[in-house]
Amino acid sequence: MGPMADEQIRALLEKGEEQGCLNLSQFGEFVQEHELDEEQLTHLYDELDARHIDLTDDCARSETESTFVNGDLAVATTDALQLFLNEAAKWPLLTAEEEVELAKQIERGDPQAKERMINSNLRLVVSIAKRYQGHDLHLLDLIQEGIIGLIRAVEKFDWRRGFKFSTYATWWIRQAVQRGVANKSRTIRIPVHIVEREQKIARAERELATKLGRQPTEQEVAKRTKLPLKQVREVRQAARAVTSLDKPIGAENEGSFGELVASDQETPEEEVTYSLQEKALRRAVAELPEREREIVKLRYGLNGDRDPKSLEAIGRELGLTRERVRQIEAAALERLAVNRELDAISDAA
Repeated sequence: MGPMADEQIRALLEKGEEQGCLNLSQFGEFVQEHELDEEQLTHLYDELDARHIDLTDDCARSETESTFVNGDLAVATTDALQLFLNEAAKWPLLTAEEEVELAKQIERGDPQAKERMINSNLRLVVSIAKRYQGHDLHLLDLIQEGIIGLIRAVEKFDWRRGFKFSTYATWWIRQAVQRGVANKSRTIRIPVHIVEREQKIARAERELATKLGRQPTEQEVAKRTKLPLKQVREVRQAARAVTSLDKPIGAENEGSFGELVASDQETPEEEVTYSLQEKALRRAVAELPEREREIVKLRYGLNGDRDPKSLEAIGRELGLTRERVRQIEAAALERLAVNRELDAISDAA
């Protein structure tokens, strides 16, 4: 760091001493802007600790603004959040080499390595959880949901693939937070991967409406989000407002909305989920070796006519014995079982 950065750090610490705290998001932006390495970051944390400066999510708020109407419960929640943020800030970030070594120890069943990997990435959870504030969930609740995703990422992380752990964990944390938001803020649960697309579409609609001065067309939204037009329509349909089946209809309220709903039809959510899962499956099947791909398509009706065929029928068509067809099918299913996209779709549904 140069003299300018040193001066800015001094100013940051002076501000923290004056307030008794620093806003966590602003502190994170400062660290990223100046690209502090681990040694510099550790030194900065030591300075914060020595000067009794807390990192908190609501440092910028006044006492009046941070007073909650729920009394002791709200105070306890705020205290718990501040304690968590302070504790998370004490854990140094891991180097790529440390991540690999910890991942190896976790594979061998070392609980302390798992705990360190989790604690050293809690700030990543906070960073992601903050993006989802405003969904009737307190930040601490969002963080708790994110920690579930972080734990899952630690358990599933494969260091041999060369990925940086934070890159891999971000997906799991985001999915877990979105799942929590979707489950707790909707009357009907919509799969989290659909919620993610819904949010992407809604964000694009707001941006386009501001830019164009009117509501954007579906084609414009599809272009902005880089999603197929059909998918934009499907997700919009799935995200429509929930209406009570007991809601009266007609001028005289002589009937209910539920009477108009056919009980044997799939819901829009189910239709969209099935469509997305089917597309993921087709992509996974397309990656199989030619003979395995051919047999799976015939066996499960993925060849266009949706008419599954028996092992005997496939054998006759391809000139193979029934047992050989079964063996090839088993090999293909084993490949599909470890396909990451299918695994992710299954976890999110």
